[in-house]
Amino acid sequence: MAKLDVFDIKKAKVGEIELDDAVFNDDVREYLIHEAVKIQLANRRQGTVAVKNRALVAGSGKKPFKQKGTGQARQGCRRAPQYPGGGVAFGPQPKDYNLSMNKKARKAALRSALSMLYKKDAITVVNSLELPSIKTKAFVEVLTAFNLDKTLVITDTATPTLELSARNVKHVKVLGPEGLNIFDIMKYQSVVFTEAAVRRVEGALQS
Repeated sequence: MAKLDVFDIKKAKVGEIELDDAVFNDDVREYLIHEAVKIQLANRRQGTVAVKNRALVAGSGKKPFKQKGTGQARQGCRRAPQYPGGGVAFGPQPKDYNLSMNKKARKAALRSALSMLYKKDAITVVNSLELPSIKTKAFVEVLTAFNLDKTLVITDTATPTLELSARNVKHVKVLGPEGLNIFDIMKYQSVVFTEAAVRRVEGALQS
């Protein structure tokens, strides 16, 4: 069974934690990770872009001049795309970009991503992330002690003290276990878990 050391916020070792191999030491299936990231990014798209075609722009539908005898190309109306202020031909219209992934595959993708981080030694476990006060400097000192930079923090209790202390730190994001997602796992170089958060993630990602 996979194991990790457990530290306090000053990086003093306070114990060990056994990790569920099915969650943190599973086979890394890169195709599932790619699919899950693609779906998550696609579902963020609003798809609300729109332009007016010749049927929607204001203006007369009257023929600008007679069909024959002028020496000019025949024209239907001033709302046509070739005229200034005319409608746009084949412009973008509202579209639904949402994709779906079944629950079993989504969990497998998260397990693969966490397993990849574990095998890269990019997971840190702390017993608690309780800070005495709201102070960005105190949170930065915790990151410095562990030599962490681009970090995703998963805590079982996201207290206002922790969230406000971390809010202005660049390249750091604080989430609860229920907010764990494939894009953020892949975006950040390392993940910090509290002990309780590890257990909640394991419970949620059981196959």
